[in-house]
Amino acid sequence: MFYHNIQNYLDLGFLQIRYYGLIYALGFIIIYFMLKYQHKYFKISLKNHELLDLIMYMILGIVIGARLFYVFIYNPVYYLKNPLDIFAIWQGGLSFHGGLIGYIIGTLLYSIKFKKNFLGITDATALPVALSLSFGRIGNFINAELIGTITNLPFCIKYKGIEGCRHPSQIYEAIKNLIIFGILFFTRKKKWKEGTYSAIFIIMYSILRFFIGFYRAPDNQLGYIFINLTMGQILNIIMFFLGIVFLIYLYKKEIVLNHKKKSKY
Repeated sequence: MFYHNIQNYLDLGFLQIRYYGLIYALGFIIIYFMLKYQHKYFKISLKNHELLDLIMYMILGIVIGARLFYVFIYNPVYYLKNPLDIFAIWQGGLSFHGGLIGYIIGTLLYSIKFKKNFLGITDATALPVALSLSFGRIGNFINAELIGTITNLPFCIKYKGIEGCRHPSQIYEAIKNLIIFGILFFTRKKKWKEGTYSAIFIIMYSILRFFIGFYRAPDNQLGYIFINLTMGQILNIIMFFLGIVFLIYLYKKEIVLNHKKKSKY
């Protein structure tokens, strides 16, 4: 058993900086530098200022999407009664699935406005995003949030003021994201159909997080939604099927295009 007594902020005396905020910033720095140096593997060409613009679109999309999704899907009753708290993101309440939707919208808007390759960008960002998400889960562990279900395993975590000893579900998720990162890293040179890399990320993430969900306590305000499935697990099922449909679409489209090319000769 491990007792969680980690201070979740850096105390500089005149200023307190939350580690989660630092980790969030680190994630976007990782995305910036990895995009800058791995563009040769994907069909994108971004100058330095264009890359900075892309990061800004991503930040806005992810933060706004993650917050609004949490507000309206995970805790609408509370925020309808306390609408000003919607803006208090420092109090917590960001949804991965909402962040993913916001990321897609932000990246799509950027691609349309600056005439860039949307799927090339999503493929290129899948690798650094997986690594950034791993650090993000470490931030959740430091904050003592998204805790696991009760267990008697020798490496369980005891949180102050919370009943029982818990699975370190945040660490499980960090490891899950590192596994995804590793698979994507060692396959980054493969000449796959454009968009495949993004689809593989979506499919792997949804499968692994679905099973880890059995070791993560449900949100207090929601509980279990269907049978013993949490809201997150249901969203992961939807995410999985969307990833499969997207992958089938990519290759079906390629088969149709190849058939049309052959029919011309």
